[in-house]
Amino acid sequence: MSTTAVEILLQTLPDSPGVYQFYDKDGKILYVGKAKNLKKRVSSYFNKQHDNGKTRVLVRKIEDIKHIVVPTETDALLLENNLIKKYQPRYNVLLKDDKSYPWLCIKKERFPRIFSTRRVIRDGSEYFGPYTNIRTIRTLLELIKGLYPLRTCNYDLSKPKVDAGKYKVCLEYHLGNCKGPCEGLQTEEEYNTQIRAIREILKGNFKDSLHTFRERMKAYAEDMQFEEAQKIKEKLEVLENYQAKSTIVNPKISNVDVFSIVSDDSYGYVNFLQLSYGAIIRAHTIEMKKKLEESDEELLELAITELRQRFHSRSREIYVPFPVEVSPEVKVTVPKLGDKKRLLELSERNARFYRQERFKQTKITDPDRHVNRIMTQMKQDLRLKQEPRHIECFDNSNIQGTNPVAACVVFKDGKPSKKDYRHFNIKTVEGPDDFASMEEVVFRRYKRLVEEGQSLPQLIVIDGGKGQLSSALKSLDILGLRGKIAIIGIAKRLEEIYYPGDSVPLYLDKKSETLKIIQHLRNEAHRFGITFHRNKRSNAALDTELTNIEGVGDKTAEELLKEFRSVKRIKEAELGDISKVIGQAKARKIYDYFHP
Repeated sequence: MSTTAVEILLQTLPDSPGVYQFYDKDGKILYVGKAKNLKKRVSSYFNKQHDNGKTRVLVRKIEDIKHIVVPTETDALLLENNLIKKYQPRYNVLLKDDKSYPWLCIKKERFPRIFSTRRVIRDGSEYFGPYTNIRTIRTLLELIKGLYPLRTCNYDLSKPKVDAGKYKVCLEYHLGNCKGPCEGLQTEEEYNTQIRAIREILKGNFKDSLHTFRERMKAYAEDMQFEEAQKIKEKLEVLENYQAKSTIVNPKISNVDVFSIVSDDSYGYVNFLQLSYGAIIRAHTIEMKKKLEESDEELLELAITELRQRFHSRSREIYVPFPVEVSPEVKVTVPKLGDKKRLLELSERNARFYRQERFKQTKITDPDRHVNRIMTQMKQDLRLKQEPRHIECFDNSNIQGTNPVAACVVFKDGKPSKKDYRHFNIKTVEGPDDFASMEEVVFRRYKRLVEEGQSLPQLIVIDGGKGQLSSALKSLDILGLRGKIAIIGIAKRLEEIYYPGDSVPLYLDKKSETLKIIQHLRNEAHRFGITFHRNKRSNAALDTELTNIEGVGDKTAEELLKEFRSVKRIKEAELGDISKVIGQAKARKIYDYFHP
């Protein structure tokens, strides 16, 4: 990949948290890093001179950049850890050892213990985390210990051994930190009730626990024990920011592949996440060109086979957004909620980001393809007979009926064509009548285009609802153009699209490119019309005051207004001050006019 290709990639990276991977010319991974903002972080490697020689060598070797978008910065940290351990990149120094982030474990045993560990053993125990901050784990364990007396010994408290009186209570029992299940002083049912409450805390549902801590903090403060109150406050802050779930690492989900698809008329984008031992170790997205209007199901089935072969996946289960037909040896799961659903959503998010980046790259490298895609999309969204390569939008401007004007802006291939913009002074309408004004300007515009033999637009957009649209239609009827040019109205309140003769408006997706282009048209027409209207009002104000004075022209009036800022200040100015700007003779005329 050339330097130009890397530059295009940098322009299209998302402003989201995630993990980036640098590759050399042979496709070998050089470096894995995390970022709160992928675009800023990755661009920083190429935008400045690095003091570190190793970093300079790394940047010179980069030929390709890949990234994975994740929900939070913490997830990026965990994913970076997984990928470094998996691929051992040459330029990553840290995290190559076997050390991993800690978990909280509820051990699968009678009278379960709760402790922190860095090793996930598949023995049926429950694991919560992983945690990127050890302080959070300590606070949680202290909270649990303060609320619920649990055993800390590692005895085998099986029923036969406890009934046989094999164990004796220890110091923890006498300190009140344990209720003595080793001697049968606490029932298994009571103990498991505590475990269920602790499980809710570890899932993030600790409303009752927070209330207890706040009451304790108030009690310490009332007793003037401010240091103890501050400790409780710190624990509260940690707990309020605590998140129990991680999409990136989840020991409940073993070796599975996750696939999702996002598509448009021409292409499908399939994302693949590979999980090994509960952790994401690979993410890859491919673009597939449609040839015969293939469905998403057909594209996804093809992509699943291709990606599993390419990456030698032997996973016996896949997560997908809808049922697909694959090898009978593979279990197909369509997640509806919970951890599996979150993984599928993460995959879909990466597919969407990849699609957006491809659009941006295409806009830079192949503008024709970008324009063709948008035109096709607009034709489909707006139910048009032909692509709207040439669009014109009209807007009226008047304030309290003064100086009524109208604007016509022109877009060609989805972009403003400013040389074709036109503004109109309303000639036949008295007072503020938007409907009549719209009828006049539409008639004048297309009468002229027809007489001069110029090309007509494929689409007319009227800024307004049914009333303005009906007025514009009258003019098209008179000119015999109705049915030859598509025409719609856009209302400001809810961005409804109105069609002639249809009382029910069309509502476009708020994020669609079609709506964005129509909004851009409407905003441009409004801006262009308002600017013309203001200039007209300013000129009118100038005409009625200064230029009515004999011997004072536009240039003199302009010089005075630049200096004094308003006609009122000119009236109040002394003769000498006016003379400094325009000379004694003209100054005397102006001064005498305002001071007869």
